[in-house]
Amino acid sequence: MEKQNLLFIFSISSCFFLFPLLSEIRGVQGSASHHHHSHGGHRGLYGFRPTTLFVFGDSYADTGNNRKSVANSWKVPYGITFPGKPAGRFSDGRVLTDYLAKYLGLKSPIPYRWRKYAPDRLRYGINFAYGGTGVFKTLVLDPNMTTQIDFFQNLINDSVYNKGDLQSSLALLSIAGNDYGAFLSKGGTAQDFPAFIARVVNQIATNLKRIHDMGVRKVAVTALQPLGCLPRSTVLNSFQQCNATENTAVDLHNLLLQQAVAKLNNESKLDPKAFVILDLYGSFSQVLKTKGEYLGSVKFETPLKPCCMGMSSKYNCGSVDEKGAKMYTVCKNPEGAFFWDMVHPTQAGWRAVYMSLKSTLEQIK
Repeated sequence: MEKQNLLFIFSISSCFFLFPLLSEIRGVQGSASHHHHSHGGHRGLYGFRPTTLFVFGDSYADTGNNRKSVANSWKVPYGITFPGKPAGRFSDGRVLTDYLAKYLGLKSPIPYRWRKYAPDRLRYGINFAYGGTGVFKTLVLDPNMTTQIDFFQNLINDSVYNKGDLQSSLALLSIAGNDYGAFLSKGGTAQDFPAFIARVVNQIATNLKRIHDMGVRKVAVTALQPLGCLPRSTVLNSFQQCNATENTAVDLHNLLLQQAVAKLNNESKLDPKAFVILDLYGSFSQVLKTKGEYLGSVKFETPLKPCCMGMSSKYNCGSVDEKGAKMYTVCKNPEGAFFWDMVHPTQAGWRAVYMSLKSTLEQIK
């Protein structure tokens, strides 16, 4: 679809378009010993099996970097499925990072802010993702992606990871819409939106190349998921159908991202498949369309309805009133829900998305 058509579509879309994933957010550096491990990446994901995973991005990938004082991810009932209590994941259990690590045969990389407490886990990589953040500054004070990559550079400079570690590593960049939510909340207009999308994607391309130039062998980035299917948008029609207008507008981001990644691969002399896109848009759409039935083990009866939600629009999952009484409801079976809260999938939802992605990953070995 042409950019002009997408601009028109965006201009008539609802004001709920692109609600930021930081809606669930209100508002430590340590030394690590150098380590060595096997650097012989063997065949698997994208033609080799990474032995180290580095993660950058937002709440779709964060496994515990957000401060406990500001993030709902550290509040009950988050984490009720895994690990049984709030642990900093924006879900009832595991998230995308955990499933990608599982696919690689690795333990989920330790969150950056907790790395000094588990130095033995550093060999699996580090998770630099902070919920609510974006490629640029958003509405939260946590490190954006450029700063997250700076943290990574500092670890390399300090010889925490050597050239061999990087050569057998995969980096994941999770981009889930926070830049766009912040843009609109700060008064950004529909007329300026396509140009801003181009800025975001250009910065993503810069980040991808920077990480690869550091020595990371493979760099994966997520396509933007169908934001019009998030409960934040579908609540307007009682969680019955996605907002097609919003999803069409998301196409511009994903189209530009495809072009940018193709250009990076064309310019990559050593590996023409160094950069890859994980198609969350396609995976989300497929799971929501089939209600998970194609997986055989899961059935999402009402896939657009979240399991955990506030009792009114002024409350979120995990909210309590001034007396400490909970102001949210939780469904009886999180395993039967695709979405956990108004913007994030459940563990079962992420597993279904991963299973959908897995077939693609296996085809491009």
